[in-house]
Amino acid sequence: MPEYIKFKKSNCKNCYKCIRHCPVKSIRFSNHQANIVEDECILCGHCFMVCPQNAKEIRNDIERVKALINSGQPIYASIAPSFVANYVGASIKSMEKALKKLGFSGVSETALGATLVKKRYEELIYAGNQSIIISSCCPSVNLLIQKYYPEALAYLADVLSPMEAHCEWIKAAHPNAKTVFIGPCIAKKSEAEQYPGTVDCVLTFEELSEWLEDEKITFEPIPDTSANSRARLFPTAGGILRTMDCDSADYELVSVDGIENCIRAIKDIINGSLKKCFIEMSACEGSCIGGPAMAKNHRTPVRNYLTVNRYAGKKDFNIAMLSAEKMKKDIYYIGLNSDTPNDSAIEDVLKKMGKTKPEHELNCGSCGYDSCREKAAAVLLGKADLTMCLPFLKEKAESFSDNIINNTPNGVIVLNESLEIQQLNSMAQQILNIKNAGDVLGEHAVRVIDPSIFLEVLESGENQYDKHLYLAEYEKYVVQTVLYDKSYHILIGIMRDITDAEKERAKKDMINQRAIEITDKVVEKQMRVVQEIASLLGETTAETKIALTKLKESLGDE
Repeated sequence: MPEYIKFKKSNCKNCYKCIRHCPVKSIRFSNHQANIVEDECILCGHCFMVCPQNAKEIRNDIERVKALINSGQPIYASIAPSFVANYVGASIKSMEKALKKLGFSGVSETALGATLVKKRYEELIYAGNQSIIISSCCPSVNLLIQKYYPEALAYLADVLSPMEAHCEWIKAAHPNAKTVFIGPCIAKKSEAEQYPGTVDCVLTFEELSEWLEDEKITFEPIPDTSANSRARLFPTAGGILRTMDCDSADYELVSVDGIENCIRAIKDIINGSLKKCFIEMSACEGSCIGGPAMAKNHRTPVRNYLTVNRYAGKKDFNIAMLSAEKMKKDIYYIGLNSDTPNDSAIEDVLKKMGKTKPEHELNCGSCGYDSCREKAAAVLLGKADLTMCLPFLKEKAESFSDNIINNTPNGVIVLNESLEIQQLNSMAQQILNIKNAGDVLGEHAVRVIDPSIFLEVLESGENQYDKHLYLAEYEKYVVQTVLYDKSYHILIGIMRDITDAEKERAKKDMINQRAIEITDKVVEKQMRVVQEIASLLGETTAETKIALTKLKESLGDE
């Protein structure tokens, strides 16, 4: 399947919101990056609309349309009737004028094709051959049934969509023409390529807006009060039913919008809960006016409904019907290539996620899947990984954190801004002589420790590091660091018990002092000895000097 929606790798932030909102979970998440599984996607565009990072983009076909226009063939635009909700103040006449400036040969509204479709639906109801008839206007609903609920294929009306019917009608009137559909739907790109030859290219309203902006073309306010335009109601919830003239007592006419509601209705049809119904189904809430390619500032359901309602006339367009053969559409089964993992393999994955009992399966949906088992199956299919489980990561982080805190040689005590004890580890209990942590949790810190340093840090907002303290009541020396986490409004005290080191240092100081005293005594004693020796040497030297002097004098006389 071609890539109609893709993810911008740099923008994906691991929020799993796209998976959470994907009705068929056709998103693979690996290496911290989400990717569309094209074969499974129904192109509802939910992921595109809910992505908070704008990480998804729709394939842009403006250049393809420009190439068609430059080919020299006549190019006609089919404009979805929801345009009046997307472009405030625009009419089909102002659309025609603007688009002709872009190079289109002609412009008309898809509502003309919708008139052909609704008349064909009326014929199916009057024929009464199908117990259940599901409208086939929404390509996402069609893909949903084709891929996931083939049992309901027989109930889909084998009728062209308004886009296809209108483009068939255009080509019948202009045999050499090429057609371009413009609307709020991503899935229309797939429908045009799935059934080639009728619609040559599809642009979304976003693409059209971009193109008009580049060319600096704006819409002129040209009034349009056509009374024969009832099919303009098609893009609203229940709009198909409002255009139909059907008083058959055999069928109930029902409107269902929103993909989840459509899935529930399809399941009811398959299990036989419904009989004799014509069901209008639309994947988007509010129908096409809630489409994924509507401008974000125009996704206002009530205002959009009223805008379309006011623009629509009370009578049908005057348009000649196409033959029943030309209006027929073959909606076929599209197989999926995914296998369903067995229970044993799923159990193995659940165990790796720490879910060994049914009560461990929280089914919180944070990973994007509806249940832990569904997520485990996605892991086995390569669409998810273990780290997508928030409770699993939380428990893993808490376990890692607890291991560090409980096995660190330092005491850790956590206080709130009221200086009440919130947490303390086993080493803190040992330092502060606390037998049971539960006895002091929630109590003021003054009960177990001098809170002065905590109060200083709280008031100044400045952390204090490696402050030496003596806890007299516990006869312990500690080096204390106090950190203030303003974001979590807590004070963290880290105490390193240095009592043994201090005692060892004091012991060494005592030994050193004794050594100094002994050394002083030895030095003193030695000095006395030296002085005595010096004294004796002094006397001997004097006597020797006298004797030698006398000897010298005696020798001189001679």
